[in-house]
Amino acid sequence: MSRPEDRASGKDRPEPPERPTVTARNLSCGYRSKAILTGVDLEVRTGEVLCLLGPNGVGKTTLFRTLLGSLPPVEGRVEISSRERSRLSRREMARHIAYVPQLHEPPFAFSVFDVALTGCVSRLGLLDSPSRRDRRRTEEVLDRLGIAHLSARPFTELSGGEQQMALIARALVQDGRILVMDEPAAALDLRNQATVLRCVRDLADERHGVLMTSHNPDHAFLVATRAVLITRDREILSGPVDEVLTEDNLRAAYGTRVRVLEATSPDGEAMRTCLPSLYLV
Repeated sequence: MSRPEDRASGKDRPEPPERPTVTARNLSCGYRSKAILTGVDLEVRTGEVLCLLGPNGVGKTTLFRTLLGSLPPVEGRVEISSRERSRLSRREMARHIAYVPQLHEPPFAFSVFDVALTGCVSRLGLLDSPSRRDRRRTEEVLDRLGIAHLSARPFTELSGGEQQMALIARALVQDGRILVMDEPAAALDLRNQATVLRCVRDLADERHGVLMTSHNPDHAFLVATRAVLITRDREILSGPVDEVLTEDNLRAAYGTRVRVLEATSPDGEAMRTCLPSLYLV
């Protein structure tokens, strides 16, 4: 896989990112008016991937929940397509943002088709059922993601990578311009990680915006345009991936010595990779 900067060169250069679709300005987030994170500024634009990284317990989930509307900001504001998020209904939010959670096992063995079809729920009335158009849209999305052959398979019988692709299909059926992904490649083997990360990259190339969390800086090096890194002291560092994910910044975030190495992908593309020390400091 090449980095976004490498893919943006030459005659196949994608169009530049559009105006921000999700914006946080001077955002403080937490619980019961007690801030856990303060001074968060970020933008998620269509056509790019923003990767959120940091150690456990620094507030990544709290920030996610605030951006998605599950928690009110302690201070600051979140805007969705230039409208204050608090003024949007859940249905209106769903038209802009589709959430892809970490892998979970549903209580019933729904088929892959039915899992993906639930993405249209935000467009339905209380007593409405999915239309033929919704079903055709679901078929098209499954085919586009290369998992149409899994359509009738129970979700619970799939591999981790296949399950993650089914959840991405559900988000695409929902048709939000921004996809918010919580650890999309977590707990997957290398092959499935590559499948999911390639899909993330392709979604950005197709003018979706992606906000994803990861514990692995290599995922950001592979697919992200920009990064937000939260350190152990809850300092927030943001900017282009190569400027944010430096050895010093990663050490401040994770408390271990880190080497960021230049490497070459099997396709001959220049890339970076992160090698942590075995000894904490």
